[in-house]
Amino acid sequence: MLLKKLVAARKKREEERARKRAFLENGGLVLETLVASCNGRPIPIRTFSYKELLLATNNFDPRLILHNDGYRQMYKGSFEGRILSIKIHDKEWSIERFAMDHALKDLGISAKASAHNNILHLAGCCLETSIPALVFEYTQNGVLADQILISRRQGTPMVLQSRLKIARQIAHAISYLHTAFSRPIIHRNIKPQHIFLDQHGVPKLTDFSHCISIPEGETFVEDVVIGTLHLLCPYYRLTNRITEKTDVFSFGMVLLEILTGQSSFDPNRVDGDQYLPNRVRNRAINEIVDPAILAEDGGAGLEPQLQAVLRLALTCIEVDPEIRPTMVDVTKELRRIERSIG
Repeated sequence: MLLKKLVAARKKREEERARKRAFLENGGLVLETLVASCNGRPIPIRTFSYKELLLATNNFDPRLILHNDGYRQMYKGSFEGRILSIKIHDKEWSIERFAMDHALKDLGISAKASAHNNILHLAGCCLETSIPALVFEYTQNGVLADQILISRRQGTPMVLQSRLKIARQIAHAISYLHTAFSRPIIHRNIKPQHIFLDQHGVPKLTDFSHCISIPEGETFVEDVVIGTLHLLCPYYRLTNRITEKTDVFSFGMVLLEILTGQSSFDPNRVDGDQYLPNRVRNRAINEIVDPAILAEDGGAGLEPQLQAVLRLALTCIEVDPEIRPTMVDVTKELRRIERSIG
């Protein structure tokens, strides 16, 4: 019994020393990231202690996991009566050399762009973990994928008006990234799993770990191909060149998912059409749209709007980037379609 107590005490001291080292090392990296991201005038963010994270999540209770993408988990946590979300890196994945870069990039862009209502607000971070843990606003209604995909959907299906509003607001958030800063920010990993919905159904774009900025005066930047393969622009995959139209392609794929309720890539399909664009081209609109939309009151009269959404999505995923619209134009067209309903 005494030996166990001594071992436990030693382990606790080692963990405390490790957290102190992480606090000092991460503090410098985070400050440098915030200064670089915010033009030398970093936005002040709150730092949470590791003890606060433990208390907030009941020692990282698995039942409080809101989202898990395989190497990061988003936990629901309570801080002083306020519900927040805590993103932490899996310990095994955290030894990878990219983990720190991804976390710092996510933190820097989140801090820089949090003023936008459709970007998940960064509340702070914890420097005492080996990879900084990020703390965000809480989004009660989970990820968009769970609301729109027929295979994952629970509860009442989302009506077309709500889908269009979400699409338009996310388009506006991407436009903000592309146009609000001296160096356009390209998200590179837009998908329904990275769009959260708050208690009012307001969408919040998140996960900026793959973001890259285009140098001033340039129209593209070159980098290795990363992201979700079937959502990536073919031009980017072929040339390693990233432009604003790279995000337009990914958004077009998301818009198809919002319209059809189907995943952009379904490996389980037996008809061979695993790739969503192949399943929607040259087919009647009532054969491809989510049946829940057609079942709405007045759903039968929505064909012009549904056709307009489909045309927009297919234009966004044109192979030639020059044919694709800008995200500003996408936002305008979605607003026009919205207004044409009712």
